[in-house]
Amino acid sequence: MEISILGAGSWASAIANLLADKNDILIYARNIDDVNNINNYHINKKYFPDKKLPANIRATNNIEELFDNKYVINAIPTQAVRSVLLKAKDFINNNHIIINLSKGLELKTHMRISEIFKDLNINSTYAILSGPSHAEEVIQKMPTAVVCACLDTRIAKNIQDIFMRDYFRVYTSDDVVGVELGGAIKNVLAFCIGMATGLNYGDNAKAAIMTRGIHEMSNFALIQGANIKTINGLAGIGDLIVTATSMHSRNNRAGILVGKGYSVEDACNKIHMVVEGIPTTESIYELANNLDIELPITNELYKVLYQGKNPKESVMDLMNRDRKSEY
Repeated sequence: MEISILGAGSWASAIANLLADKNDILIYARNIDDVNNINNYHINKKYFPDKKLPANIRATNNIEELFDNKYVINAIPTQAVRSVLLKAKDFINNNHIIINLSKGLELKTHMRISEIFKDLNINSTYAILSGPSHAEEVIQKMPTAVVCACLDTRIAKNIQDIFMRDYFRVYTSDDVVGVELGGAIKNVLAFCIGMATGLNYGDNAKAAIMTRGIHEMSNFALIQGANIKTINGLAGIGDLIVTATSMHSRNNRAGILVGKGYSVEDACNKIHMVVEGIPTTESIYELANNLDIELPITNELYKVLYQGKNPKESVMDLMNRDRKSEY
């Protein structure tokens, strides 16, 4: 079986490497140099220049070719998903199974990835694979556990079978909303925890942000129909822990730089990759206001990122909020 992957970033490469032991893989890359490097030298030069990819991974910049295959994995950054789907829409039908790896909410519309598919009237089966899973570790075959959510549990189990390896464990779920929202808001919280590190605050502060952040994550997700077990699982707390504590995390690293005084633009330039937590903060802030959901940590990060507020002032404002019961 051949499986297609939309995107040629680090996560796309790690998943391609994982699946290539049992399947042929076709990767879509916009950049012809990336296509040539994968096809001729079997490397993703930008992300894993020292990792030789299996020979049965090939690349193309012809997006139509990807949809000759039943299973298509989306690894395009969230803010580019709509534009890519508009290019591919005519080639997608209800026989396709799209497995989404991207995390976040679309700017302006505040839509989850599954909602973008519905908005574009794409009738393929949709699933999402998410959880605490750094590409840098998966490509080295380090033990990892994730969750696959699909409204059709039979499809979720099929995807589980396709992805399961002795180092890559997949659980199934039917809570698409919870998995998508957990994967979105954890990037916001990880950025905040990184910022606390950049401000030279200690473990107490980071534990407080993480714990109260989980409270925000739960409130935000449950009001939109998520299952609390999902938020307490791999796609919620699990993904938050790994994103907030690892230097593999671009959101954590960008937060550290902003805490140290770098501008948001300079921090992103130093990371050299998409920092999903930044646009996701804007989307969640606006959506929470529309839904009248109180998210104090997210609100303060929005003010830092988009209104130029000093991070230390945001911390003080959080510490001096009105007294209240924990619950």
